[in-house]
Amino acid sequence: MSNGPRGVPDIADWNRLLDGRVAVVTGGGAGIGAAVAALFAEHGAAVEVAEIDPSRAEAISREVSDAGGVIRSHIADVTVDADVERLADAVLAAHGRVDVLVNNVGDYRPLLAFDESTPQSWQRMYDINVRHVFAVTRAFVSAMIQAGSGSIVNIHSVEGMRGFPRDPVYGAMKAAVAHFTTCLAVDLGRHGIRVNGIGTDLTQTPQVDYLTGYEDVDHLWQSWAPVGRVGWPQDQARVALFLASEMSAFVTGHNIPVDGGTKAGGGWLFSPRAGRFVNRSKHL
Repeated sequence: MSNGPRGVPDIADWNRLLDGRVAVVTGGGAGIGAAVAALFAEHGAAVEVAEIDPSRAEAISREVSDAGGVIRSHIADVTVDADVERLADAVLAAHGRVDVLVNNVGDYRPLLAFDESTPQSWQRMYDINVRHVFAVTRAFVSAMIQAGSGSIVNIHSVEGMRGFPRDPVYGAMKAAVAHFTTCLAVDLGRHGIRVNGIGTDLTQTPQVDYLTGYEDVDHLWQSWAPVGRVGWPQDQARVALFLASEMSAFVTGHNIPVDGGTKAGGGWLFSPRAGRFVNRSKHL
């Protein structure tokens, strides 16, 4: 503890914010998950990645190892209970604990208008966006409770924090994760465990390509995002690092939009031509 205010953790090395910590990252082979895994390892964490794609698992392990980090990749489908159990057994057998859990897996596909959706598509949305968050969290939370500390970061979407007309089912699933985050934080705070969420948007990943086909209208990023640019996985990873580390020791139960300001913009777009905010695209 520091010599400052009672209960405020000391941060000995700001360049290694997770030194000695064990961090589990699901979907850590590419995109946001890979950026989180690499940054956490850079800051001293022993990273345990769950990844369904063997080639991606190998790639992130090689990248982090070549940079001097500590990482293991597990080929696992977190929507399958047996794989989740095997993942938890392997991590806890190796380390005896887990300090940070990042639930990163999710997908907007199949993207369907509600009147075209089916019970099967609803189930798939539930499995890939909500159920695994419950399953993976439950698999590790007992160890965190026993240790009396931990940080859980649930990466969902800004579409769970605003209206999403393209697929209300997807939006509802992401909203479920956001509210699970808030509720779990209240439940686990007394055990020294913090729980926070990240609502992503406009972030370039292998899953969502915001750039291809839009090269000739790059200037319109001033309209699409208040910060005026596309987001990158590293933007999300830096916020995850903040939430995982002692920098956010007094932050729990929150869902942070990491979206370049799209949620705050509320649908209003800035028109470079008009020099003002408009709500009709023809004025852009």
